[in-house]
Amino acid sequence: MGSNFIHYILEKYRDYSVINLDKLTYAGNLENLKDIEQDSRYKFVKGDIADPKIMNELVPQVDVVLNYAAETHVDRSILSPREFAETDVLGSLTILNSIRENGNKVRLIQISTDEVFGSIAEGQFTEDSPFEPNSPYAASKAGGDLMCRAFWVTYKTPVIVTHSCNFYGPYHYPEKLIPLAITNALEGKKIPVYGDGMQVREWIYTEDHCSAIDEVLHNGTVGEIYNIGTENEQKNLDTVRLILKLTGKGEDLIEYVKDRPGHDRRYSLSIKKIKEELRWQPKFSFGDGLKQTVDWFKNNESWWKRIKSGEYQEYYQKQYKSS
Repeated sequence: MGSNFIHYILEKYRDYSVINLDKLTYAGNLENLKDIEQDSRYKFVKGDIADPKIMNELVPQVDVVLNYAAETHVDRSILSPREFAETDVLGSLTILNSIRENGNKVRLIQISTDEVFGSIAEGQFTEDSPFEPNSPYAASKAGGDLMCRAFWVTYKTPVIVTHSCNFYGPYHYPEKLIPLAITNALEGKKIPVYGDGMQVREWIYTEDHCSAIDEVLHNGTVGEIYNIGTENEQKNLDTVRLILKLTGKGEDLIEYVKDRPGHDRRYSLSIKKIKEELRWQPKFSFGDGLKQTVDWFKNNESWWKRIKSGEYQEYYQKQYKSS
């Protein structure tokens, strides 16, 4: 999500500059931004958002912080919840505290998820829906969001929180459903589907998410929360079947596996507020966005194969180990 937004913002606003702070954990991938690494408007800093020293150095240099940094994979959160709390809660707290200590002159745009609301059988979540997270990942994101609320109410730290539906598009790390299904299909490998595959998800294409954050950044009201979605719901099994069709593969590649603990059945966001207040709405249908995503993965085979083989991680972890 972050690398797509950096591409988007530097292309649209020629007088903007970006500092990219990344811890370079297993999913950190500098190849995503290789085409702009020589751009004078772009600077990369290796570091942790939970490090007060780094944040106190960087915050005075910027006008706004967009917090895309997060541990996000639900399966990994079940195995290692502490890492998620450290990044998603403590990291958000550290950013907020650095902004407060530097006079509340910098805004924070908190990039969060619909998963903080839990699962909903009918209807839609609004910005005022209660938090009922069902996984350590969702709970950690909820914790960071609540820190944002507390700092706004207590210190008037200028913050805006966004809750997005599921994201997909270029550079999507291939452990998530859509990129995993695409790359496995292209390799002729089985595609795991949890349970009966009837879990319902709402999806947003990368460019639509970038344009939504653009509107929030420039026209959003501090202290407010905005849902970002498409109101286009898909069953996981139907999504996999569409990917198989787009890649020319058969449904024999589908492999049903045991459902994960605490697996939310359905997410659904109301986007009435962002439509009415910021005049934003998505442009890409799920079918069009998914076709573009499949085409991107077909045309960038070396990118995802290096990740899935472990080659990329080994190279860059060595290169930046002592940085």
